[in-house]
Amino acid sequence: MKSRLAIVLAAGLLAACQSQPLEPIPGSLTYGGQPRTQLTKSPVGSIVPYNFVDSWGNWVEETYIIQPDRSLKLVRRTTFDNWPPGR
Repeated sequence: MKSRLAIVLAAGLLAACQSQPLEPIPGSLTYGGQPRTQLTKSPVGSIVPYNFVDSWGNWVEETYIIQPDRSLKLVRRTTFDNWPPGR
């Protein structure tokens, strides 16, 4: 009985730890939909870095991966209070 309870609790904790997909914010490459241009020359799985300043004046670094259908998937976002970072 105790082992079942432990398994159920562990499964619940693992399910809670799974992260939600990142949603685009104003300024992101995919905000408002995928870019109009097709990324035909870049291989599938390529990493596309993108930097911008958001509406609050924060420096944002995003990382995208090119999917098999040539769409971009947002996989990482880091926001810095001062920009450019390191200054």
